[in-house]
Amino acid sequence: MEKNAKIYVAGHRGMVGSAIYRKLQKEGYENIITRTSEELDLRNQQAVTDFFAAEKPDYVFLAAAKVGGIEANNTYRADFLYENLAIQNNVIHNAYVNGVKKLMFLGSSCIYPKMAPQPLKEDYLLTGTLEHTNEPYAIAKIAGIKMCDAYRAQYGCNFISVMPTNLYGFNDNYHPQNSHVLPALIRKVHEAKVNDKKEVVVWGSGAPMREFLFADDLADACYFLMQNYNEPNLINIGTGHDLTIKDLALLIAAVLGFDGELVFDATKPDGTPRKLMDVSKLHSLGWKHKIELREGISLAYQDFESRY
Repeated sequence: MEKNAKIYVAGHRGMVGSAIYRKLQKEGYENIITRTSEELDLRNQQAVTDFFAAEKPDYVFLAAAKVGGIEANNTYRADFLYENLAIQNNVIHNAYVNGVKKLMFLGSSCIYPKMAPQPLKEDYLLTGTLEHTNEPYAIAKIAGIKMCDAYRAQYGCNFISVMPTNLYGFNDNYHPQNSHVLPALIRKVHEAKVNDKKEVVVWGSGAPMREFLFADDLADACYFLMQNYNEPNLINIGTGHDLTIKDLALLIAAVLGFDGELVFDATKPDGTPRKLMDVSKLHSLGWKHKIELREGISLAYQDFESRY
């Protein structure tokens, strides 16, 4: 990407989009276009058409999406399917219409079949049944990957798809009901600590295994791939390491200095048993994560304290 290129970061106020924005600034890009959701509703076809026609960006990072944890995904099934399809349809199509040089579509590891072999290789996509709780979100993201590939095949567009593992970091969502597991645990443990509570209740059995990537590492990988990757299909972004939810909760308690008890509520859903990414494709290109989990949790907690 040329230093004077016009770059549109869709979703710049979210955790992922804001990390990409910071990375671009750090690398010396100054012509970055952003719009808040109030300024531009990406679900609105005419609004997106008008925006692209007026701005004519050279590059697009599509990090805008309707996202949430297991409860939000399962409750707002129609919203997750409709809104994500609308956002990506509008942005991807208008990127083609307006001659965008390259677009990056960001998906999610939940696109893979629930019982896929571990670690998850890119070619396991569409080889089995999805996890029920986040199926609508996953189907929308799979459609986005296939859309990028279809526009590449039919029109020669350089549209690429990246699949991050579970993310956390600066600017995360700590909502009591709609957040993901790591920020939800940071909030729970923090509140127990400041209120002198003796225990924290953790959803599920604690047995599922999850991989976590700091959002600024993801942004670094996205920047790297925007410069070096021009292929169809998707590419995984992760660390290649995972741990149980129980061990994650224990690590968060240790980092936050909470010495009470962790109680696991097995009546609550566990979700997919394991979701470890195979990142050999990414490693072979020469990129590897830098921020390990303990350091990342410490950084995220500092951000949580400063914002809440």
